[in-house]
Amino acid sequence: MPSSKDYKRQVMDDLAGGNKETLPDESTAENYQNFDDFAQRSSRDERHQLFSRSFDPERFPSSQMEPELQKAIAQIKPNERDDVAREFFSQLKKRGLSDRDLQKQLSLSSRDPKHMSTDDVSKLAAFAYHNYLNVFHEVLADQPVLVKFFSNPMIGAAFGAIAAKWLGGRK
Repeated sequence: MPSSKDYKRQVMDDLAGGNKETLPDESTAENYQNFDDFAQRSSRDERHQLFSRSFDPERFPSSQMEPELQKAIAQIKPNERDDVAREFFSQLKKRGLSDRDLQKQLSLSSRDPKHMSTDDVSKLAAFAYHNYLNVFHEVLADQPVLVKFFSNPMIGAAFGAIAAKWLGGRK
C-alpha cells in the first residue's frame, strides 16, 4: 500500500496533468468567477447536488473528514460558525433530535449556537456526517462557507471536481 505522502503526490500529479472527474450536466453550469461567486449565485439545490455527489463517507472516512471539519470550522468567522451550528440544530430537530439530547449525547458545552465552541460545532458536524449524511449535505448547501476551508488533498481533489463545474468552460 502506498504511503500517505506517495498518495498525496499522485493526487497532485493527476490534478496537474489535467485528469479530472467529470460531473454530469456541465453544459448547463453557469460560469462562476470564484467560490464566493458560486456560493452567492448558485441555487441551494445546485449546491446540495454537488455536495451530495462529492462528500460521502465511502470517499472520505472519518479519519480524513473529522480533522478537516475541525480545521474548517475553526477558520470561519464566529457569526458564520453560529449560523452553521444553528443550521445543524435546525436540520437535526426536523429528524426528531432535540438540542438538549444532542448536548448530552455529544457532550457539548452549550446548546446555544452563540455560546458554542469550535469543538462543539465540530462535534455536531461530525455527528451529522456519520449519522445523518443528508443533514450534513443540507447544511453544506445552506452554509457553503465550510467547504471553502477544506485543505485535505483528497477532499481538495473532490473540491477540484466541483470547481471545474463551477467555472464551467472558462479558460
